[in-house]
Amino acid sequence: MPPGIPYIIGNEAAERFSFYGMRTILTIFMVNYLWLMGDSPTAKLSDAEATKHFHDFVSLVYLTPIFGALLADLFFGKYRIIMVLSVVYCLGHAVLALMGIVGDAQWWLIAGLWLISIGSGGIKPCVSAHVGDQFGSENRHFLPRIFNWFYWSINLGAFLSTLLTPWLLEWHGPHWAFGVPGILMALATLVFWMGRWKFVHIPAKGTGFLKELFSAVGLKAMAKLFAIYLFVAIFWALYDQTGSSWVLQAENMDRNWLGIEWLPSQIQALNPILILTFIPLFSYVIYPLIDRIFPLTPLRKISIGLFLTAASFALVSMAQGRIDAGGTPSISWQLLSYVLLTAGEVMVSIVCLEFSYTQAPRSMKSVIMAIFLISVSLGNQFTSAINHFIQVEKPLDQIESISNEVTHGGFDQQSGTKDDFKLTFDNEGRQTALTFAGKAKLDQLLDLMVSEIEIIDYEALSTERGKALAASVNDPWGAPFQFHLINRNEMRIWSNGADGTPLTPWDQGAVLSITRPDSNEASAFAAFFDQFRPEEPWLERRKTELGVETKAQARAAGPSVSRDYFVGGLLKLEGASYFWFFTFVMLGAAAIFVIVAKLYQPKEYFHDEADIAEAREEAIGN
Repeated sequence: MPPGIPYIIGNEAAERFSFYGMRTILTIFMVNYLWLMGDSPTAKLSDAEATKHFHDFVSLVYLTPIFGALLADLFFGKYRIIMVLSVVYCLGHAVLALMGIVGDAQWWLIAGLWLISIGSGGIKPCVSAHVGDQFGSENRHFLPRIFNWFYWSINLGAFLSTLLTPWLLEWHGPHWAFGVPGILMALATLVFWMGRWKFVHIPAKGTGFLKELFSAVGLKAMAKLFAIYLFVAIFWALYDQTGSSWVLQAENMDRNWLGIEWLPSQIQALNPILILTFIPLFSYVIYPLIDRIFPLTPLRKISIGLFLTAASFALVSMAQGRIDAGGTPSISWQLLSYVLLTAGEVMVSIVCLEFSYTQAPRSMKSVIMAIFLISVSLGNQFTSAINHFIQVEKPLDQIESISNEVTHGGFDQQSGTKDDFKLTFDNEGRQTALTFAGKAKLDQLLDLMVSEIEIIDYEALSTERGKALAASVNDPWGAPFQFHLINRNEMRIWSNGADGTPLTPWDQGAVLSITRPDSNEASAFAAFFDQFRPEEPWLERRKTELGVETKAQARAAGPSVSRDYFVGGLLKLEGASYFWFFTFVMLGAAAIFVIVAKLYQPKEYFHDEADIAEAREEAIGN
């Protein structure tokens, strides 16, 4: 076994703690915390906006590896690139930890995510290829086992951080929640530096690398693998939603499991713990059993994994259907979905990573690892694009507080007509009121609905009852109002506006939100950590500082129904329909991949023993 492997494994565990720690809380932070990070509250991001930003970030993280790989293979070698970009990575975490102390919090967030994208993304292909570089033809039989242990270390770090960072965010706030992963990244850099004399350092190939890259062999290898990666990209489009849409779905589920009330972000911890279990289970039990029935090639493993991923999304789609009907399904729906998704991950991600290394010509290992990671970027960019497409434009976003009252011309773009709407601002530029033509009739309808909600003990109206009430009142243009049950706490009532066309910027309405006197949520392992946390969650303390109503104040006031008025900004795809869309995309991709896998002709490349010996001697000499 190569002597540098323990240092790489230790580095990867700490680095993955760092990355997954901040990634785990990113969506929840953007929705629930970012608007409170400045001197005064700002507009909250919608779920779709936060989901888009999350996948834009993940897409960038997995796009930058191509630049790190080129720098490593052309000029500096993998070790130097890993060390330098690890420092950039640490700076990114430091920026996130300082966010909100001075200046615009959103600017700090963007800067920190960019630095992490450059640092984390740049080292990714180099670390994966650096593992493979430690092996030659004589000990290549260790490679599948080491890639499994490499992935095992990733998920050990991910498991620990997925439990800890949501707890830190809940009780100690964003500065600690983003700062602790930064400390772990610094530790990862130190561990890697300590192994510098133990590694095989394959030197940069310079122009020789370019010749092989653009040779017939290099171009053919990349083209063949890219055909595989297009399908793997769809896998990542679904898989990475465990950090976005699945977290937001978990907020509307019964999260009491094993006697613990889990935070929405902490549910993700199930994935790495399943990985830790599934890696040996698949390697030593499931794969050998299936192999007795038919030869289980890498491409066949990937194919099976794609179908399992579609099945996992079918389950969360059914769970979302219950939420759409006003129910509160058990988190067990997601837990079972994680079992299927993690099985798919083992058969797609791990297998494709190892397969990519074997199919890469010797001087192109880092570049091929980077192209594999680009599949992750493409998948996340697909999800981001979908979340951008489904958002209807909001005219309110185009209005600036140039005075205390601003009037928008509406659909006809002319002031003084029936479809105008008016925004009112306070002296600090914060929106205080929204007025539009149908608001008076809408309020009459909302009063009627709120009365019924109070009668039925603050339960949401059923879809049938809500639609019947909405249809009994017409908007100023003679069309009936519409009703949509979002979940057990939220209902949307709206008019298609002056243009009479649904899902345009001129839709007008309100969301009714029910607030109940629920008790404080207890996060996982709260009993153990009680001695380390303050009396109130950070968010409650921050709201008190800014004069925003807290949960405690809402509980003291008893159950209530609030109204949030809007113009535009609806979604073309939401609820269960959103999840079913991705389910069928994955199912179609998996079916087509079966044909591609049959046509693919693999060819393996490994370093010669002479290359390994020369690299080891050079490392000792330096």
